[in-house]
Amino acid sequence: MLKSSQEMSTSFAEIRIRMRIAARASARILMLVFLLVAGQTVHAEEKLNIAAAADLKFAIDEIVLLFRSAHPAAQIETTYGSSGQFSTQIRQGAPYDVFFSADIDYPRALKAEGYSASEVRTYGVGRIVLWGQSRNTGTMALQDLADPGIRKIAIANPLHAPYGKRAEQALRAAGVWERIKSRLVYGENIAQTAQYVRTGNAQFGIIALSLALSPELASHGSYALIPETLYQPLVQGYIITRRAADNPLAHEFALFMAGEEARAIMTHYGFALPSPAH
Repeated sequence: MLKSSQEMSTSFAEIRIRMRIAARASARILMLVFLLVAGQTVHAEEKLNIAAAADLKFAIDEIVLLFRSAHPAAQIETTYGSSGQFSTQIRQGAPYDVFFSADIDYPRALKAEGYSASEVRTYGVGRIVLWGQSRNTGTMALQDLADPGIRKIAIANPLHAPYGKRAEQALRAAGVWERIKSRLVYGENIAQTAQYVRTGNAQFGIIALSLALSPELASHGSYALIPETLYQPLVQGYIITRRAADNPLAHEFALFMAGEEARAIMTHYGFALPSPAH
């Protein structure tokens, strides 16, 4: 049966209305998708995961605090640990954006293997010290550790901690390694090594100068600088990792580390600094 012209007109009108409703719904869906994607992009740009050698604990905490003042919405997470372990984790896909290593050889190796989105940059040179809770520690030399009355001496694990490697080098150069190695206790990183001494699990420890100068340790003991002639220089460096190539916050933080405010903090914690242009 044929429809009247009025019925056909009504049908076409209904179709047009439905098409307009569908078009508006599609537009809303597209806009929602756009906003979600844009929101995720902004969110990603405002997140920063930092892996830092344990000797940087207090220095980086202060630097991040300053950086946050210019990026109040940023989500910044800092993990401290052993440089060697971080290097292995980055190769395995750990979600770190910037890696600060106590030994520049680790980021150099990552750069050579394609895991870096930046050049390797030097941020400082570390020092090792003999630290103990006794006020007399400041007058001691490494040879004094051979005293049989000293039962436990803490150093970081030389297998993956740069400060541990330098501690072993210094003890060997001082001629006491063989006499004290049975009394050594090993920390997984330099912060744990310092904690062993702080809690009485070791009488003395070879730790980072930056930790000995920290508020947490400075008021609880004293230290003696270990001559730099006894160990290889602790040149330290950092990279932006490959996963953070498109993360603006990672690049901004790397630039911030080269600024005067960050450099002043590093100097305060005993690091020798490269020239600003380095």
